[in-house]
Amino acid sequence: MRNLKLLRTLEFRDIQAPGKPQCFSLRTERGTVLVGSECGLIEVDPEKREVTSKISLVTEGFLPEDGSGCIVGIQGLLDQESVCVATASGDVILCNLSTQQLECVGSVANGISVMSWSPDQELVLFSTGQQTLIMMTRDFEVITEQQIHQDDFGEGKFVTVGWGSKETQFHGSEGRQAPFPIQMHESALPWDDHKPQITWRGDGQFFAVSVVCPKTGARKIRVWNREFALQSTSEPVPGLGPSLAWKPSGSLIASTQDKPNQQDVVFLEKNGLLHGQFTLPFSKDEVKVNDLLWNADSSVLAVWLEDLPREDSSTLKSYVQLWTVGNYHWYLKQSLPFSTSGKSQIVSLLWDPVMPCRLHILCQGWRYLCCDWHWTTDRSSGNSTSDLANVAVIDGSRVLVTVFRQTVIPPPMCTYRLQIPHPVNQVVFSAHLEKSNDLAILDASNQISVYKCGGDKLKVDSTVKLGAVGGNGFKVPLRLPHLEKRYTVQFGDNEDEEVNPLQLCLLTWIEEDVFLAITHSPSSLKSVIYRLTAAPSEVDEVQGQLNVSSSVTVDGVVIGLCCSSKTKSSVVQLADGQVFKCLWESSSLTVEPWKSSEGFAIRFAHPCTQMDLAMIGGQEYVLGLTDRCRFFINDTEVASNITSFVVCDEFLLLTTHSHTCQCFSLKDASLKMLQAGLCSSHEANRESLRKVERGSRIVTVVPQDTKLILQMPRGNLEVVHHRALVLAQIRKWLDNLKFKEAFECMRKLRINLNLIHDHNPKVFLENVETFVKQIDSVNHINLFFTELKEEDVTKTMYPPPVTKSVQMSRDPDRKKLDLICDAMRVAMENINPRKYCLSILTSHVKKTPPELEIVLQKVHELQGNVPTAETVSAEEALKYLLLLVDVNDLYNHSLGTYDFDLVLMVAEKSQKDPKEYLPFLNALKKMETNYQRFTIDKFLKRYEKALGHLSKCGPEYFTECLNLIKDKNLYKEALKLYQPDSQQYRAVSIAYGEHLMREHLCEEAGLVFARCGVREKALSAFLTCGSWQQALCVASQLRLKKDKMAGLARTLAGKLVEQRRHSEAATILEQYVQDYEEAVLRLLEGSAWEEALRLVYKYNRVDIIETSIKPSILEAQKNYMAFLDSQTATFIRHKNRLLVVRELKKKPPQLHVDNEVAHGPESELFSESGSDMSARYSHSNSRISARSSKNRRKAERKKHSLKEGSPLEDLALLEALSEVLQSVDKLKDEVHSILKVLFLFEFEEKGKELQKAFESTLKLMERAIPEIWTLANQLSSATSVRGPSSTVNSITASYQQQQKQQPSVPVLDAGTYMPPKMDQRRLWKLSVLQ
Repeated sequence: MRNLKLLRTLEFRDIQAPGKPQCFSLRTERGTVLVGSECGLIEVDPEKREVTSKISLVTEGFLPEDGSGCIVGIQGLLDQESVCVATASGDVILCNLSTQQLECVGSVANGISVMSWSPDQELVLFSTGQQTLIMMTRDFEVITEQQIHQDDFGEGKFVTVGWGSKETQFHGSEGRQAPFPIQMHESALPWDDHKPQITWRGDGQFFAVSVVCPKTGARKIRVWNREFALQSTSEPVPGLGPSLAWKPSGSLIASTQDKPNQQDVVFLEKNGLLHGQFTLPFSKDEVKVNDLLWNADSSVLAVWLEDLPREDSSTLKSYVQLWTVGNYHWYLKQSLPFSTSGKSQIVSLLWDPVMPCRLHILCQGWRYLCCDWHWTTDRSSGNSTSDLANVAVIDGSRVLVTVFRQTVIPPPMCTYRLQIPHPVNQVVFSAHLEKSNDLAILDASNQISVYKCGGDKLKVDSTVKLGAVGGNGFKVPLRLPHLEKRYTVQFGDNEDEEVNPLQLCLLTWIEEDVFLAITHSPSSLKSVIYRLTAAPSEVDEVQGQLNVSSSVTVDGVVIGLCCSSKTKSSVVQLADGQVFKCLWESSSLTVEPWKSSEGFAIRFAHPCTQMDLAMIGGQEYVLGLTDRCRFFINDTEVASNITSFVVCDEFLLLTTHSHTCQCFSLKDASLKMLQAGLCSSHEANRESLRKVERGSRIVTVVPQDTKLILQMPRGNLEVVHHRALVLAQIRKWLDNLKFKEAFECMRKLRINLNLIHDHNPKVFLENVETFVKQIDSVNHINLFFTELKEEDVTKTMYPPPVTKSVQMSRDPDRKKLDLICDAMRVAMENINPRKYCLSILTSHVKKTPPELEIVLQKVHELQGNVPTAETVSAEEALKYLLLLVDVNDLYNHSLGTYDFDLVLMVAEKSQKDPKEYLPFLNALKKMETNYQRFTIDKFLKRYEKALGHLSKCGPEYFTECLNLIKDKNLYKEALKLYQPDSQQYRAVSIAYGEHLMREHLCEEAGLVFARCGVREKALSAFLTCGSWQQALCVASQLRLKKDKMAGLARTLAGKLVEQRRHSEAATILEQYVQDYEEAVLRLLEGSAWEEALRLVYKYNRVDIIETSIKPSILEAQKNYMAFLDSQTATFIRHKNRLLVVRELKKKPPQLHVDNEVAHGPESELFSESGSDMSARYSHSNSRISARSSKNRRKAERKKHSLKEGSPLEDLALLEALSEVLQSVDKLKDEVHSILKVLFLFEFEEKGKELQKAFESTLKLMERAIPEIWTLANQLSSATSVRGPSSTVNSITASYQQQQKQQPSVPVLDAGTYMPPKMDQRRLWKLSVLQ
């Protein structure tokens, strides 16, 4: 659905040269044009508007002096500064343009009618006056010569396999006369010049020749290959014209056919068979086709036509029409009228071989015209819902308009079509936001037809016809446009209009009755921007006049003009990439450079064929796309693989060569963000990216909607809903409380309905009633309930493009589902509980856990209601519940209500066999109520409820009740059911205590026994767990004798000593046994020196100091010294070994002859991190890990072995060093305590010795920590590089350096690499010993 839009026209008038032009050729490498006349050859530079060289062929005798000579072909040779010229007299001349030397490389006696070079310029064909074809090499050596007329069909002759003749085949509605068609006139057309026509295929492997057969007088087309072997001859085509053009990138040969009532452009295959056609928009015998030309990429077919002489008309014209094909339909995109007499008569035209949409035209009066087009999609640019997303397609004198907001119609069909008196060259929509559906049409006569939509009265316009919509019985909900005015525009004199039929270009409708247009100067590289304003008219006529209210001349060739419908800014682009801002709102039209936010003038690095304006992050930018898919924002190239783009509202959508469509929000974006988004690798779940079909291009985006229209290369359309557009529109609807529109869109496009709540929970919960009223459908509300889940989809599936702080109106202790279900249920009950009965039931089912009892109760209540139009019967409600809940769960819950009617109702709707549930229900009905409910709860495994019902059945069921308590461990629940002074309570407590004893919870068991008065068992339990205070209390309650009490106390003291609780054992011995000497010994054993001194002085036994205390102190000091020496030696040994291991790991592994690592004692240490060996070790120990914890600890010790050469010896050494350091650090309190008593008893030297040794050990370890735990230092240094003074580059460089220096750390052993923490705040030294 693209049109050809004129970018620029380059004219060179009144070229100073003798004679009249006859033909021309292009020299694309130099940008010049070679023109041949009856006098010679000239080279013209159109950009500089000068003749660069002239070569006369008359002086050398190649052309006669009387002017009757004719040049039949010119071809510039790319690899040499020369031109090949063929004359009608038969000379083939090689002209050197640098030296202007002429060389006749060949001559044909009978003359030359056609010269045709192959596309690769390796071969050249000559058609002679004797109806022969001569093939030569590029060095003009004759390869072969053949007659142009051949009797043979060719190598591709068809073979008949006997499937029947035409007479025996079915011919449908044509009937029996179809095999015998009426013989049409097959002779050449009256205006045929009978000259041969030659065309080459794009790859140069085949060429076709169209000639008039001397036997039949009709034209035939023959196809030869590169070796000059005839391949095929065309089937007889009545009225076949002389024009011939082989499609460069295909197998079709274009020609013309004159039919009884029309004239067609027909296509033939290489085998000579017809393959499609299209009809030219002229009557029979009105025009003749002079030539057909395909452009370089085979996308445009140029048809050069000329009016045939008529009696009623003296003014004859010629036309150059540009045709394109899409979806198997041929569109006339451009029509250029020329005169057939005077200076504007066309001599020849050529497509540029490099620029596919550049056409070169040579006129009779030595005037040259070059036109550049580009592909564009003419779409409306509104941003509101009033914009209908119109797209206009030019098709000759018709404009096909498709309204994509209401319907998607594949081309060539349309919503409606506008019939214009003349062929259309440009369509433009209004840039006014409120009138974006209005459009203006520029036709070939330079008239502008304005069509407007809406208005006070409905106008019926005969020029507007419905397309693929409407019909009998259908009402079209569309207001068609009507012709408002048809304006005429006059530029200069009539002569100028005749020479340049495309003088007016880049028409832009910026405001009501205000247009901007461009004309290019014919004499210089300048352009004029016109502001056209409608002239006031008192009479309401269709015809109007556009006056030039203001104009400005720009020094350069304008190739682009666009206007923003939002900001009304207009931007102009020159051919060199400069971008200017057009200030059209002032009285005088002016232009100024478009500047960036930094104040620099914007200039595209390459000219852009498509431009647009967009607001990015609050600033207006110019967007441009070149024909080479390079995408610019201002002067920054952000991507080089963009095939199409469109700006819609606040979104930028692009298609890429990687077959993706990307969508970016421009509201909070920046240039860097867009550049990063376009350059980043594809992410499958990214919201902004979507895969599309190969070759897709954007047609339009429906504003304030989710539809994105794409067109495939063949021409068919595809409507997609881009996820970014969908989510953005849904968020807008939810913000505006338009829940119905959002719900319908989400349901249609399969968007998770949780987004309705998660987008803004506070707003949703406050407007639940609005939501229910807008949805107004029980089925839709139930669908919403069924999709609810606890997940916050704004954090997982649909993260917002910009993080916003939304207040969460939900209790953190309550779940999301419960909040929504409760709020929705309250709203539905307030609105209409009968109508929303099923939805209310669904809200109960969706809660966690499901409230099935309440649901069943509500269903049971429906049984008594009289069914109406709004209410739901109990059977319908139950049938609906069975869709949500498993039937067995529903049966069990109904059984749990103890309502047998409800149970029977559910059972009847299920697939259960009545033989299964009826006997069970009948047996239940016969039981006593409490026992009945106990049986039901036990069947449903609701043991707590069953226990409650069973406890009410009486004492005779207590044994069964106690068994249930023991089986299901319901001791706590059972104790709540009985009075504390009852026998049942005591029995349950005893059972509970015994259960706790089995679970090795002896202290808790003792408390339970003591509470129920079973003191003997309580004492045993307290003795077992060592709770000496409780044991002595229970013993006092048992009133034990003094000797038994003392024996009990000694037993307790012995258990405490075993548990290294010496102080508590001493307390028992002193208070309950009165053996203070034993108590002092226990205190000395536990290093409680000060407490031992207190007992000695309390009982006045000073002699114990000499006999026991001092020896114990000295022995302890000696043990401490030995321990410190041992730990210091171990620490130093492990530290030295760790340094050796690390050095070995830095060395490369030693290889044997067979390139395997040597298996020496250190061979396992060469792994940089040990991860590979760790993996093998963990694999070998996988069976061990499944065994007991003892074996697991054994395997862990084996894994971190201190054995030299073990795989993870460095980890084992770090663990051992950490254990040594921690064991020494824990001695601070003990050393502090013994230092005090050493000083007290005048053992100062011993104390100083111990204090000095302990201090030196601590300092040794503190100094070694940075050397041992190097990884921790590196990690701490990594954090130090970050901060306010750091940059991204400095942080990245720091981390890269650290990665090179440090090994990778296994996750399970990461804690080993961190040093143990030493308590520096703990005071242990005595200043008196320093």
